[in-house]
Amino acid sequence: MDRETQRAPDWSNLEAVFESLGRALVVLDEGFVIIRASRSLERMAGEGVAADVIGQPVESLFGPRLFGPEETLRESLRLGRREEGRRGVLRCGRDSARLVSITTTPLAPGVVDACDPRARYLAVIRPAEDDDTILQSAAVSHGLVARSPQMLRIVHLVESLHSSEANVLITGESGTGKEVLARALHAHSPRSSGPFVAVSCAALPADLLESELFGHVRGAFTGAVRDRTGRLDLARGGTLFLDEAGEIPLPVQVKLLRVLQERVFERVGESTPRPLDARIVAATNRDPKEAVRTGRLREDLYYRLRVVPIHIPPLRERTEDVELIARYLLARIGGRAGRAVQLSPDTLAALERYEWPGNVRELENALEYAVALGRGQTVQLEDLPPEIRAPEPFASGGDRSRERSLATPRQARDPASERDDPEEGPIRAALERNLWNRSKAAADLGMSRTKLWRRMRELRIGVR
Repeated sequence: MDRETQRAPDWSNLEAVFESLGRALVVLDEGFVIIRASRSLERMAGEGVAADVIGQPVESLFGPRLFGPEETLRESLRLGRREEGRRGVLRCGRDSARLVSITTTPLAPGVVDACDPRARYLAVIRPAEDDDTILQSAAVSHGLVARSPQMLRIVHLVESLHSSEANVLITGESGTGKEVLARALHAHSPRSSGPFVAVSCAALPADLLESELFGHVRGAFTGAVRDRTGRLDLARGGTLFLDEAGEIPLPVQVKLLRVLQERVFERVGESTPRPLDARIVAATNRDPKEAVRTGRLREDLYYRLRVVPIHIPPLRERTEDVELIARYLLARIGGRAGRAVQLSPDTLAALERYEWPGNVRELENALEYAVALGRGQTVQLEDLPPEIRAPEPFASGGDRSRERSLATPRQARDPASERDDPEEGPIRAALERNLWNRSKAAADLGMSRTKLWRRMRELRIGVR
């Protein structure tokens, strides 16, 4: 025990050095079981991961593609070889992942003796070069990521509501991520330790929706053979999410209004009042003011629900979010498949050019399609669904000419226009030199990625 106590600071000092460089350490024993993980790993994979992975095989953290029994990385370590910069998928919870770069090395006998006799191999992890903004650039939780000013304002609003239990009404087109936002609101609220309960108000007729929300007692109506707990009860201590609240039938609206006013409700067939102990977050893809004007939504209920109104703009109005969301979704999709998948420059250009009538949901489906269809490490233009692929303006020619043509989707490249702004030529040259990788092009130009994006928007380079 004394020896173990003395060794701990040695690991801690080593971890502190790598943490200052933005790296995380994972220590493996001879059987490739994790015996130590630095706390900095949690910045990449989520809170609690460093403790949860102890005693687990390394595949539980990176998947079998890198550390499977027959994979070359495991064999290299056994042969005493160091492997640098291997791209892999770091699993972050049950259904998400991110791309990372992994360097592995066998530990020298002196290091083993000084730290832990079980230690045999060391893995150093850092975010992959093109993935360093996926979970860090204005990410909140549950997939809420943003780069555009409109979405960043929503992110900041969510953060500012962390101590509030006010009702929220979320509006936006179908597929924009209203439930994702609702979950983020719940996760950043005083009720985050309670349940998040969702109900689709458009999926049920009035009588069934009433029973679903309020619950019922046995014998309340034909078919009520036993008591049923309603969603208002199930959400006790947490958040109740009313999806498509604009579709709630008027008789149920009346009962729901009373619940919001008096903070009590009754199960169907019962007269005993029950206290409401849930925050209400509602969402609709309809214009609520128009629904009030046409009599589909009670005005008093509308104002009770919209204590805090939040509107999510459609994806076509925030093109700068497309890359961030696409890379985030691709990491999650690839994580489920055990693959580290990236976007080619022309694929990304096509994604940013498309109108996305189905918004983020359509984008996710398109990427699922592309990953299922493609077999490589990079999603190519031909892997996308046909309606998203842009027509290729040249029947033949190299990849570079195709990237150039896709980079300016709605306007021809006019040499005279390049003379209008002295920055346009150098920006285009840097992008082409770096195969339209914005991070590398920005570094080439000595400007931030945000400034490069803004100048590309202003100069109509690679965006609509």
